[in-house]
Amino acid sequence: MNNNISERLAALGITVPELLLPRQGIDLTKWAVIACDQHTQDHSYWEQASAIAEGSPSALNLIFPEIFLEKPVYSAGRTNAGEDSPLDKEERITAIHRSMKKYLETEVFAPPQKTLVYIERDTPINQLRRGLLVALDLEAYNWETKSNPGLIRPTEGTVAKRLPSRMDIRRGAPLETPHILVLIDDEENILLPSLGERAKPKTENNIDAQANALYDTELMLGSGRVCGWKLDTEDDWEFLAGGLEKLAKNAMEKYGAPFLYAVGDGNHSLAAAKGIWEEYKAVNQDDSDIMNHSARCAHPTRWALVELVNLYDPALSFEPIHRLLFGTDITPVQQALATLPGYRCRKLNDVAELTALVQDVQCSLLRMGLVSREDFFLIEADHVPIAIDTLQPLLDKMIEEQKGRISMDYIHGSEELLRLAAKENSGEPKNNAVGILLPPFRKQGLFETIAKHGPLPRKSFSMGDACEKRFYLECRRLS
Repeated sequence: MNNNISERLAALGITVPELLLPRQGIDLTKWAVIACDQHTQDHSYWEQASAIAEGSPSALNLIFPEIFLEKPVYSAGRTNAGEDSPLDKEERITAIHRSMKKYLETEVFAPPQKTLVYIERDTPINQLRRGLLVALDLEAYNWETKSNPGLIRPTEGTVAKRLPSRMDIRRGAPLETPHILVLIDDEENILLPSLGERAKPKTENNIDAQANALYDTELMLGSGRVCGWKLDTEDDWEFLAGGLEKLAKNAMEKYGAPFLYAVGDGNHSLAAAKGIWEEYKAVNQDDSDIMNHSARCAHPTRWALVELVNLYDPALSFEPIHRLLFGTDITPVQQALATLPGYRCRKLNDVAELTALVQDVQCSLLRMGLVSREDFFLIEADHVPIAIDTLQPLLDKMIEEQKGRISMDYIHGSEELLRLAAKENSGEPKNNAVGILLPPFRKQGLFETIAKHGPLPRKSFSMGDACEKRFYLECRRLS
């Protein structure tokens, strides 16, 4: 790569990675596996994935599904490097590293390719989400400070105690494979579609374009299809640099800082990668080349593979994560929310009416619903860009003041929240629960809120349904 393009990309926090993909003949449907932080309450999903992958090279052998991360054993260990017995955490990490080495030694991978990848992902829910696989510079990312002026910022709070186990997995691993989705703020939705036009051959139909793809595969267990094309020329990289420079200029005008990337999915994995890079720097601080951003000089752990996706991609849906409070009735919750600017509360007789009002995207007010026993209340307050950023501190304060008498859970889906609220309230008084129904998540406020106030509270939103999450497919050497 010519030095000018390399310097421009480095200033934008990315480099072009050398990718490893399974060689021809390996079944990519068995190879590609969904993000490890999905289906964390569903053992059957991972048992099905294990059965599909058994006997074939698979990314399942390179990851640690989080459903088992805090468990003493992993019952599907037979898929990992031929093990037939359950694995505890340390044994499984050892088996993961062993599988990585085995795949490298037994030519599971094709020769490495220095390329970006333009990605199109079809799911059963939303069609044709676009993405771009890059290597992100961990020097440009810092999750620890609330006011973070860097290029790369987390969208939600990072829980430090969740990092050691994830760092254990990456520490000493010869490979990485990514599930991290990082957002860019391209309101006109120009950059990724334009890269797609460059990557895909210009044909009268899509058949020839698919035939020239770097990879093209159905995804297991009904998660749709993914297809990727190379962007491996200096013209491609220069075009990308120009597009990102425009977004950086827009960010400077709006936020006073070149805030280019917001980590959507996989922030704890990226934070773990950052931790390993900081460890490497501390041990090798006398190495004069350690801070050289050239991929030929710096250690591979300086970067992490991620997929860039556009916040404004029509196929990228954002859903609120609702709150369910246990051990309380509705009055203390109303009192806690009464401090909201412009607070108003009114009782409704119909949950369908409440849901419709809360989900009305045309409303200029902040609206939330409270559900308790047979009572339904609509809360209205002055507009804020993102509801949970205002709500969560009030809930945290209320829970702290109650000194353990109130607890909270995070619920995906309005129907599930209403079901659980009704279920908990059907028993003894000690099972009282109040559901807080949150409004649709407003994409437009995300970058602005993070730029002004720092990361949102944990569990603020979900990027699509579980089946829409990223699948592990591409790999990169770390050692």
